[in-house]
Amino acid sequence: MRHLTKLVTVALAALLTFGSAYSASADKLKVGFIYIGPPGDHGWTYAHDQGRLMVENMLGDHVETTFVEGVPEGPDSERAIAKLAETGHKLIFTTSFGYMEPTLKVGKRFPDVHFEHATGYQRIDNVSTYSARFYEGRYVQGVIAGKVSKSGVIGYIASFPIPEVVRGINAFMLGAQSVNPNMKVKVVWVYTWFDPPKEADAAKVLMDQGADIITQHTDSTAALRPPPNAASMLLARLRT
Repeated sequence: MRHLTKLVTVALAALLTFGSAYSASADKLKVGFIYIGPPGDHGWTYAHDQGRLMVENMLGDHVETTFVEGVPEGPDSERAIAKLAETGHKLIFTTSFGYMEPTLKVGKRFPDVHFEHATGYQRIDNVSTYSARFYEGRYVQGVIAGKVSKSGVIGYIASFPIPEVVRGINAFMLGAQSVNPNMKVKVVWVYTWFDPPKEADAAKVLMDQGADIITQHTDSTAALRPPPNAASMLLARLRT
């Protein structure tokens, strides 16, 4: 989470300092955030929202921030992004991979607005991307899991088969296998970032397959709530 708050703060501070989308005559810079889930998820969206709050705290009257939560990825998100641009937001953070194409489309319609897209790879003049080397942390987490696991089976709740998630799985597995070459990592794809019932079901499936440690690349805390008969289970939530 520290990476994300730093990224958001640095991007905003640079914009205010060098002023490509902000002028000294403006009363405030309006900054918008598009969230995939609720700020209270204690995961990815929570980390972004902590960055937003930090920006407000650091920059005070220079900024006015707005967030829109629970915006599904895909074409429908274009409307939410465009609405922020239409209402005077000059810097917009689109905080999930699936917002990439909609962000590019809105960016072309609003060349005077600057967009920051999380974990994407396509850019245009007013659309930038940001990320962090999350896979490095996942390798370390894999090492820890490899040392702790008694069954030799680790469960991994994965969201979507995109590069960021696949890198995380590979790094985690390599870390675990650096401790125990025979360690097995079982993956369940839930095809969502935030769906507590699905995440809880995935955790149960992995427990039934012998996993005594479960990690996740999703956003809710549902997988941390094991059933009563799994009291000895170690559930590690390693999303951000």
